[in-house]
Amino acid sequence: MFTKTKWIRIPCAHLHKPRPAVYHHSKIMSSEVFVPGWLQQLLVVLLRFALSCAAPVNLTNGTECSARGPASYILVFTGHWSPQTFPKQYPLFRPPAQWSKLMAVTHNEQYRLWHEGAPASDGLKSFAEQGLTVELVKDAKEARKKRVVGSMYRTAGIPSGIGHSSTELLLTPRTPLLSLIVKVIPSPDWFVGVDSLNLCEGGQWKQEVTFDLHPFDAGTDSGFTFSSPNFPTAPPENITMITSQKPNHPANSFYYPRLTELPPLATIWVKRQGRTPVRQPNRVSNHILPDSTRPNRFSETPLDCEVSMWSSWGLCLGPCSRGGTRHRTRYILLKPANSGTPCPELEEQEECTPHNCLTYQ
Repeated sequence: MFTKTKWIRIPCAHLHKPRPAVYHHSKIMSSEVFVPGWLQQLLVVLLRFALSCAAPVNLTNGTECSARGPASYILVFTGHWSPQTFPKQYPLFRPPAQWSKLMAVTHNEQYRLWHEGAPASDGLKSFAEQGLTVELVKDAKEARKKRVVGSMYRTAGIPSGIGHSSTELLLTPRTPLLSLIVKVIPSPDWFVGVDSLNLCEGGQWKQEVTFDLHPFDAGTDSGFTFSSPNFPTAPPENITMITSQKPNHPANSFYYPRLTELPPLATIWVKRQGRTPVRQPNRVSNHILPDSTRPNRFSETPLDCEVSMWSSWGLCLGPCSRGGTRHRTRYILLKPANSGTPCPELEEQEECTPHNCLTYQ
């Protein structure tokens, strides 16, 4: 009688060279039993699958930075919003044209402050409509716990359409991207900003970057003009860039059909510094700007006159024997500026046929 068979475990490292299993009888004798071929093949397939799963997975999208150590920068925001470059409906009071505080975030590719073509977050909606940063700061702090956000920065607002604000930045190889937003005041939900500007390229920190900024619509308010009342967009739309012909409506404050593109509403200038900035909690800074950051002089934007539709023709007045005349009028909707097309005639008259005329008594 044979005893129960006792199998010896076969190490995975020897699967490429099958090794016979040996069982022992109660008597001093042995015999060899081979592992079936189909089982060998199954074990090899399973082993290869396990090894492939254990291989590292690249989660980045090409924005990883291999620079050695952090980099210090100065960030300068310059507003170019003037009656010369943007004469249509330029806000002069209640409130006059101005800029909100700037909010900047350093991060990696797993975080987005905002993105064209995507819906606005609750934090961005609050900022674009009211200039509030509470929700954006809260979201960024949560992202920082996951190590996808480096630091947050804010500057003071600018009380006019033309001016500067600035702050110092510290970027690290882990968070080499820069995003920022500034609200256009007054406006329904318009802002300018930068989305994920990479300051590290080819393992090196960039020395200097200048970037033109154009207006964006957050897609949460349907107002057409700077001073439009609150009119929520339902359902909300995606973030879109405002151009000289989009939205394609004469009432829009940025509608300039003669222009192929709008002049820059603002610019940012980012320059690397040789020293590391001193970090202070909640610090808001405005530097004295070097000559190279003064705004360029943009050509004046021509604004054509806009008039209303003609009124109905008035009564025909005059002696029936010679015929009479009748009049109609229109009025100016938008005065011309910066050598724009002048206004046409606002009154027109024509002769009346005798059978339609009325004589003076």
